[in-house]
Amino acid sequence: MLDNWLPFLIYALFAALIPISMLVMSFVFATRPKRRTRARGIPFESGVSTGPLRRQRFTISFYLTAMLFIVFDIEIVFLYPLGVVLHQLAWFGFAEFAFFLLILLIAYVYVWRKGALEWQ
Repeated sequence: MLDNWLPFLIYALFAALIPISMLVMSFVFATRPKRRTRARGIPFESGVSTGPLRRQRFTISFYLTAMLFIVFDIEIVFLYPLGVVLHQLAWFGFAEFAFFLLILLIAYVYVWRKGALEWQ
Protein backbone atom coordinates (compact mmCIF):
# COMPACT_ATOMS: atom_id res chain seq x y z
CA MET A 1 0.00 0.00 0.00
CA LEU A 2 2.81 2.38 0.84
CA ASP A 3 4.40 1.67 -2.54
CA ASN A 4 1.45 3.36 -4.23
CA TRP A 5 1.73 6.47 -2.06
CA LEU A 6 5.52 6.77 -2.03
CA PRO A 7 5.85 8.93 -5.20
CA PHE A 8 3.13 11.27 -3.95
CA LEU A 9 4.78 11.57 -0.52
CA ILE A 10 8.14 12.34 -2.12
CA TYR A 11 6.49 14.97 -4.33
CA ALA A 12 4.70 16.52 -1.33
CA LEU A 13 7.95 16.57 0.63
CA PHE A 14 9.79 18.40 -2.15
CA ALA A 15 6.82 20.72 -2.70
CA ALA A 16 7.07 21.76 0.94
CA LEU A 17 10.86 21.83 1.26
CA ILE A 18 11.64 23.97 -1.78
CA PRO A 19 9.61 27.07 -0.75
CA ILE A 20 10.70 26.70 2.88
CA SER A 21 14.36 26.53 1.85
CA MET A 22 13.92 29.59 -0.38
CA LEU A 23 12.45 31.56 2.52
CA VAL A 24 15.23 30.48 4.87
CA MET A 25 17.93 31.39 2.32
CA SER A 26 16.37 34.80 1.71
CA PHE A 27 16.50 35.57 5.43
CA VAL A 28 20.04 34.24 5.81
CA PHE A 29 21.59 35.97 2.79
CA ALA A 30 19.53 39.18 2.78
CA THR A 31 21.37 42.46 3.22
CA ARG A 32 19.92 44.65 5.89
CA PRO A 33 20.48 48.38 6.22
CA LYS A 34 22.55 49.52 9.18
CA ARG A 35 20.06 52.20 10.15
CA ARG A 36 16.55 53.00 9.12
CA THR A 37 15.97 56.28 7.28
CA ARG A 38 12.74 58.07 6.46
CA ALA A 39 13.25 57.55 2.72
CA ARG A 40 13.22 53.77 3.19
CA GLY A 41 9.73 53.89 4.65
CA ILE A 42 8.20 55.69 1.67
CA PRO A 43 6.53 53.39 -0.86
CA PHE A 44 8.14 53.28 -4.29
CA GLU A 45 6.35 52.02 -7.38
CA SER A 46 8.59 51.63 -10.43
CA GLY A 47 9.89 55.17 -10.33
CA VAL A 48 6.43 56.73 -10.06
CA SER A 49 5.83 58.62 -6.87
CA THR A 50 2.81 57.46 -4.97
CA GLY A 51 0.27 60.18 -4.56
CA PRO A 52 -3.34 60.31 -3.59
CA LEU A 53 -5.30 57.44 -5.04
CA ARG A 54 -7.46 58.60 -7.89
CA ARG A 55 -8.97 56.98 -10.90
CA GLN A 56 -6.89 57.30 -14.02
CA ARG A 57 -8.05 56.91 -17.58
CA PHE A 58 -6.21 54.49 -19.80
CA THR A 59 -5.99 54.77 -23.54
CA ILE A 60 -7.88 52.28 -25.65
CA SER A 61 -4.56 50.70 -26.66
CA PHE A 62 -4.23 49.08 -23.23
CA TYR A 63 -7.66 47.49 -23.45
CA LEU A 64 -7.15 46.43 -27.05
CA THR A 65 -3.82 44.84 -26.21
CA ALA A 66 -5.40 43.02 -23.27
CA MET A 67 -8.22 41.68 -25.43
CA LEU A 68 -5.79 40.55 -28.13
CA PHE A 69 -3.67 38.84 -25.50
CA ILE A 70 -6.72 36.97 -24.19
CA VAL A 71 -7.78 35.89 -27.69
CA PHE A 72 -4.35 34.60 -28.66
CA ASP A 73 -3.82 33.09 -25.21
CA ILE A 74 -7.04 31.09 -25.47
CA GLU A 75 -5.69 29.86 -28.80
CA ILE A 76 -3.07 27.90 -26.88
CA VAL A 77 -5.79 26.33 -24.74
CA PHE A 78 -7.32 24.88 -27.90
CA LEU A 79 -4.05 24.02 -29.64
CA TYR A 80 -2.49 22.03 -26.80
CA PRO A 81 -5.04 19.17 -26.70
CA LEU A 82 -5.01 19.01 -30.48
CA GLY A 83 -1.23 18.72 -30.44
CA VAL A 84 -1.40 15.88 -27.93
CA VAL A 85 -3.72 13.73 -30.07
CA LEU A 86 -2.53 14.89 -33.48
CA HIS A 87 -0.77 11.60 -34.23
CA GLN A 88 -4.04 9.70 -33.64
CA LEU A 89 -6.11 11.97 -35.88
CA ALA A 90 -3.72 11.64 -38.84
CA TRP A 91 -4.54 13.87 -41.85
CA PHE A 92 -7.93 14.94 -40.49
CA GLY A 93 -6.24 16.30 -37.37
CA PHE A 94 -3.63 18.07 -39.46
CA ALA A 95 -6.37 19.66 -41.60
CA GLU A 96 -8.19 20.82 -38.45
CA PHE A 97 -4.94 22.19 -37.08
CA ALA A 98 -4.14 24.03 -40.31
CA PHE A 99 -7.68 25.43 -40.60
CA PHE A 100 -7.59 26.72 -37.01
CA LEU A 101 -4.22 28.37 -37.58
CA LEU A 102 -5.48 29.88 -40.84
CA ILE A 103 -8.41 31.49 -39.01
CA LEU A 104 -6.02 32.89 -36.39
CA LEU A 105 -3.65 34.14 -39.07
CA ILE A 106 -6.51 35.94 -40.82
CA ALA A 107 -7.51 37.52 -37.50
CA TYR A 108 -3.92 38.58 -36.84
CA VAL A 109 -3.52 40.14 -40.30
CA TYR A 110 -6.85 41.95 -39.87
CA VAL A 111 -5.79 43.40 -36.52
CA TRP A 112 -2.41 44.36 -37.95
CA ARG A 113 -3.96 46.11 -40.99
CA LYS A 114 -6.38 48.04 -38.76
CA GLY A 115 -3.38 49.39 -36.82
CA ALA A 116 -4.37 47.87 -33.49
CA LEU A 117 -0.79 46.81 -32.84
CA GLU A 118 0.63 50.32 -33.34
CA TRP A 119 1.42 52.39 -30.25
CA GLN A 120 1.27 56.14 -30.65
